[in-house]
Amino acid sequence: MITNFFIPELNNHDVQELWFQQDGATCHTARATIDLLKDTFGDRLISRFGPVNWPPGSCDLTPLDYFLWGYVKSLVYADKPQTLDHWEDNIRRVIADIRPQMLEKVIENWTSRLDYIRANRGSPMPDIIF
Repeated sequence: MITNFFIPELNNHDVQELWFQQDGATCHTARATIDLLKDTFGDRLISRFGPVNWPPGSCDLTPLDYFLWGYVKSLVYADKPQTLDHWEDNIRRVIADIRPQMLEKVIENWTSRLDYIRANRGSPMPDIIF
């Protein structure tokens, strides 16, 4: 996927200032994967075994982790899809239905999370923040 889709798509954009961040999942940190990402992003790779180590507790800071995946998953599986086509249709529908106002709220929440982390000198966040 990285070689056949991601890298060619990046070639269509100016990525000189782009940073890439991923978690420490084994498939993400295989030597071949890290080498490929280092070749593409150089020192702008945030990953376990990358030039910039994945920060502990960073799911507190990543809107995809603390919001989007759970939100999308809850709606995708709401009608218990039984086929791959149904599942894919649900994913497309749920993503398409996300409104800019919702994303604005997510970004507001994200900035408050950053403020919390700064004020607490990098300490992990409590499990629930309202």
